[in-house]
Amino acid sequence: MSSYQILMPLTVLYGAGCIGQLGIKVRPLGKKALIVSDKVMTDTGNVQKIQDLLEEQNIGFEVYDEVNGEPTDVMIEKGLSIYKDGNCDFLVGIGGGSPIDAAKAIGLMAENPGNIVDYMGLGKVKNPLPPVVAIATTSGTGSEVTQFTIIADTKNNVKMLIGSPYIVPAIAVNDPMLTLSVPAKTTAATGIDAFTHAIEAYISKKAHPFTETMSLSAIRRISKYIRRAWANGDDLEARNEMMIASMEAGIAFCNSSVTIVHGMSRPIGAVFHIAHGISNAVLLPKCMEFALMGAPEKFARVAEAMGENIEGLTTIEAAKKAVSAIKQLNDDLEIPSISGLGIDKDEFLAVTAKMAQDAINSGSPGNTPRKVSLEQIIQIYKDSL
Repeated sequence: MSSYQILMPLTVLYGAGCIGQLGIKVRPLGKKALIVSDKVMTDTGNVQKIQDLLEEQNIGFEVYDEVNGEPTDVMIEKGLSIYKDGNCDFLVGIGGGSPIDAAKAIGLMAENPGNIVDYMGLGKVKNPLPPVVAIATTSGTGSEVTQFTIIADTKNNVKMLIGSPYIVPAIAVNDPMLTLSVPAKTTAATGIDAFTHAIEAYISKKAHPFTETMSLSAIRRISKYIRRAWANGDDLEARNEMMIASMEAGIAFCNSSVTIVHGMSRPIGAVFHIAHGISNAVLLPKCMEFALMGAPEKFARVAEAMGENIEGLTTIEAAKKAVSAIKQLNDDLEIPSISGLGIDKDEFLAVTAKMAQDAINSGSPGNTPRKVSLEQIIQIYKDSL
């Protein structure tokens, strides 16, 4: 019998209004926080809300709200300077995955030497991070509960996956009230990101009983509630269920792995600066179509979790219903093709070989249940246009 370990934050707050507990929960963590966010969070008043909660506990803070877009090594260097100059001793990341990933990376560099590029890959972080509090304002990335951070290397135009148990936040906060104003387009992109996490964690070669349970639960919730959250952003029940699903999917892939979709998605984001959730969404149908024959039994269970009737079908027939249901979900949420994102077709085709190699180098495609080659990844890129 095999044995496993589960990584997740020491404390997870979730449910409507749970952000109000933040002040008392962070009081033991330190005396001064660096709040990492973006201009949207500042403009909507969410950064001020965090400042107020910290002030109530007599906790000092500095603010770095320039993570506007996916985080880069340049952003991390700037945030680190503010952290050190301000004599901060813990971090609060609030926003989507980008500010949370940035907070993790700043914390990493606060306690580890060299440059952020030195830590690309898994298990290279030697020293524990200062405490990181991760407050999610979208239902998608799961970054608030994972051991990973994704940072762009601007010199080499590569998105770096950095993973270590030290990176798992001390506290995760999932308050659906913070997601009510998220636009429909972002709701779709982040929701499909969570959906991708769940499916990939489930079919991954590294999946195990706990992650499979979390993955299937997330697939069921997202399939039931994402259309409602997309159609009506004020639907608090749907928003809450999507928050729970995002958290489940995040814990699942943190403790198993992602596969071919994420491996192929990161290079698109690095080269064309497409939001991570969108690049996942446009690749998901073709990637799953490719992976299906490597784990048809699992895809049959995905179909069932998505609400498809598979009674009387063969395993392969049921598995194919999962792929068709995924395609239908993308259509319902108006997810475009790659060319529909405004990417020039010729420019895209010119870099498919580089992106495919970067995908292979990330290691994620190697977790796919069907063996995948460089040439096959290039073809999937082309088929997804």
